[in-house]
Amino acid sequence: MAYEVEPPKYVRLAQTLQRRIEDGTYAPGTRVPSENQLVQAFGMSRPTVVRALELLKRDGWLESRQGYGTIVRGRPEVVEQKDRRGREALERDESQGAGRLIDVGHVPVPARIASALGLPKRAEVLMRRFLVEEDGEAVELVSSYFPAGLVEGTELGSDAPLSGSTREHLETRKKVRFDHVTERVSARLPEAREAELLDLPDGVPVLNVLVVACDASGRALQVSDVLLPADRQELEDTYRLN
Repeated sequence: MAYEVEPPKYVRLAQTLQRRIEDGTYAPGTRVPSENQLVQAFGMSRPTVVRALELLKRDGWLESRQGYGTIVRGRPEVVEQKDRRGREALERDESQGAGRLIDVGHVPVPARIASALGLPKRAEVLMRRFLVEEDGEAVELVSSYFPAGLVEGTELGSDAPLSGSTREHLETRKKVRFDHVTERVSARLPEAREAELLDLPDGVPVLNVLVVACDASGRALQVSDVLLPADRQELEDTYRLN
C-alpha cells in the first residue's frame, strides 16, 4: 500500500505560483497578483497566501520592492544547478564516470525515500551509492533507490559499475518508460557516513537534491538522493536594481 502525505496549503500554493513563473504566466520583472487577488483567486486565507509568498521569496523566485510590490525574479540559479545535477544522476554511466561505486545492496527504505517511492516505512529497496570525484576530491554523493520488485532480473544488484545509465537499463530490461522527473532541493547537515565519504569538516552542510523519476502514470521508478558539499558550490545570480 502506498502512503502519501499532502503538503500544507501554503506549499501547494507556492508550487502553483512557481509553475506559473516557469511557464511564463508571471514573467521576470513583472508584479505578481496582490495578496487580496490571490486570496480571492485561490480561496485561501491571507496567512496562507503570505506564507506562500514568503517561501518563494526565500527560495529566490520573488522579491519585494518598496513602493512597487512583489516582483518576479525568474528561475533561481540554485534551481538551474539542481536540475543539472538531477539529470546527471539519471543519465550517469558508472563504468565511464569519474568516481567510484561505494555501496550496493538491499536496505530498509529511508523515510524520505519511502514517501517518494510510495512505499511503507519498513519496505526494502535496492540502493546504489556512487561517489563522484574531480581531481581526487569528492564533489558529489549519489544514492539511488529502486523498488525491490522492479530490479528483479536486472543487473542493478551487481556490485560492479553499471555500463549505461540506470534509466537505460530499466527501460531495456523491464520495458518500463521514464516519463517525468520531480526534483526537490533543500539543505541539511550530513549524516556521519555521508560526511566521511565527502570528507566534510564538522558543521558543514550539504545541498540535498531529491530526484524522483516516474512513468506516465506517476509511479516512481527511481529516487536519487544527491548530496553536494555546500563549501564547494558556487552559485551566482545577477539581477537589476531598478
